[in-house]
Amino acid sequence: MGKADFLSPKAISNRIKSKGLQKLRWYCQMCQKQCRDENGFKCHCMSESHQRQLLLASENPTKFMDYFSDEFKSDFLELLRRRFGTKRVHNNIVYNEYISHREHVHMNSTQWETLTDFTKWLGRKGLCKVDETPKGWYIQYVDRDPETIRRQEEQARKKKQELDDEERSAKFIQEQVRRGMDGKEAEAQPVYTELKRESEEEKVAFNLSTPVASSSKSSSVLGASSVLGASSVLGALKAPASSVKRKEAPSGSDSRGEKKKKSALEEIMEIEEKKKKRQSSAVRTDYWLQPNIVVKIVTKKLGDKYHKKKAVVMEVKEKYGAVVKMIDSGDKLKLDQNHLQTVIPAPGKRVLILNGPYRDTEALLEGIDEKKFSATLMLDSGPQKGDMVDIAYEDFSKLA
Repeated sequence: MGKADFLSPKAISNRIKSKGLQKLRWYCQMCQKQCRDENGFKCHCMSESHQRQLLLASENPTKFMDYFSDEFKSDFLELLRRRFGTKRVHNNIVYNEYISHREHVHMNSTQWETLTDFTKWLGRKGLCKVDETPKGWYIQYVDRDPETIRRQEEQARKKKQELDDEERSAKFIQEQVRRGMDGKEAEAQPVYTELKRESEEEKVAFNLSTPVASSSKSSSVLGASSVLGASSVLGALKAPASSVKRKEAPSGSDSRGEKKKKSALEEIMEIEEKKKKRQSSAVRTDYWLQPNIVVKIVTKKLGDKYHKKKAVVMEVKEKYGAVVKMIDSGDKLKLDQNHLQTVIPAPGKRVLILNGPYRDTEALLEGIDEKKFSATLMLDSGPQKGDMVDIAYEDFSKLA
């Protein structure tokens, strides 16, 4: 049967089929021949040219495998360097972009059986930084180009020079301050003493001398009963060199003042502790699932049987997954939190706060604000029990 004409529909169809990527199972790496179907691949394997290539490969199979492995590694790293640089990227993303080229070296002709083995090999050789996550293996290219290393060393040298200049300027300022302080006398610091008397008859005296060194006034001592307190103070101020003594106030008033001061201090300390606790617990997290809450399934992958149906969270798996039990049918499913949604009950029902500063706190739903997409809750547990707070829809759900 003769070959079809160049402009015939069959020839055009054949060219369109052979233009794109074909199946890997019908590709011969030794001959670099891509076949479109199983019959074509079978005919190619029986051809004389393929048999000659197999004879060449059988003489030294290690040489050909090393060659293909080196080509695969160099092309893969070159794509990773040019396309992603030193960014951390999933290895499957790089591999899919690499095999999109029609003339690429296939992995089944290299020394690595899987992409995971190749990724681990890159990490052992120090060509890339690799780490394993629940989503798979991630790689990060290590740039060992001499020009890049020289540029990084130059930046480090400049940064160190800037730090040295800052240290020198700081030392110079400290030296100037020290020289300025050498000519001055050390200022006298006031000494604070406790009001204390050894006997009941002894009177407490207050020293009202001014801290200015040039002042030569003697200290004034105030003393008077609680009735004549104001007049005695005026008398002490009018007589600069005299001393007036004042009797101590009854001990009952002091004890009441001390009690008031202590209670106020305790209140301030309690307020500060509450603020610290609230600030420490105000860190939001990207996971919110909790057991014994009602959720709604929003994914359509499970079909109409479970779409927009309600379920109860029975168990939380690794923070982001959950085992749920359907309310209507009783079926148990394992779903990710992205496939679930919180449920807002009617006012008066009990809910559980799932995120924010009041996390893991039970509350009663008082009202709903549809404009702000939030609800007013009355806390039913914890140290702030009875407080009214506004919580967003996605941060609380109905209790089972």
